[in-house]
This record gives sequence, C-alpha cells and structure tokens, in this order.
Amino acid sequence: MTVLTQPPSMGDVLKYEVNPNYTRETVTLLQGLPYPVGSVLGKITVNGKYTLATNSGSDGAQTAIAVLLYAVDATLADATGIVVARGPAIVSREGLAYDGSVDDGAKITTKLTQLAAVGIITRDGA
Repeated sequence: MTVLTQPPSMGDVLKYEVNPNYTRETVTLLQGLPYPVGSVLGKITVNGKYTLATNSGSDGAQTAIAVLLYAVDATLADATGIVVARGPAIVSREGLAYDGSVDDGAKITTKLTQLAAVGIITRDGA
C-alpha cells in the first residue's frame, strides 16, 4: 500500500487568530531561499523586506515579528507572502521554522518571546 505524505499547511501552524483582517499582512520576502510554512520572520529596516529572523545582526531581521502562513519560493526573486503579523494569535510551536542561526533552546525561546511581544503566542501540541 502506498503511503502518501502531505507537506505542512497553514492549519499546522496557525491555531487561532482574533480576525484575519486584523492579524494578517501581505509582505515582501527577501530573495535567496524558499521559505517554508511557519517561517519565523524579521523585517529588514532599510528596505522593509522580510526574511528569516536571525540570531544576530543589526539590520532589524534579528527581531522576530511575524510568522509565514504559506510556503513561498523566493529563491530567484523577491516574492509576496502572507503572514500573521500581530495578535491575538496562537501558533503551534512544533510548526515553526527558524533560521539556521537559531539553533538551541535559548535562542528559540528568545524568538518566541519576540513574537509574544506582538501578540503571537505559541502553544505546545496546539
């Protein structure tokens, strides 16, 4: 019997939002990589584009402020994505995807705290 696997979807990440018209935004994702569903994003101050929230730096992207709701391939060019940018909203901790520099529990906790500052909270097993 063939086993079918389905890639993660928005429903695997977003568990609650008060009102999609309030919590969501359309943003420009920086060229250079495919962004998976649940990407934890920061905003680059000088150009207003979003990219994976990093562990260090000073361009603005080091602060997590949004979660990507649909996978977007921005490998070859900047692309448009839909994010949950403010709460009240609840996302599944297991559904989030991080930059490679966010590689231990303390760094992940920092990103989750930054998301909570904009009203996006995480739940285990949500």
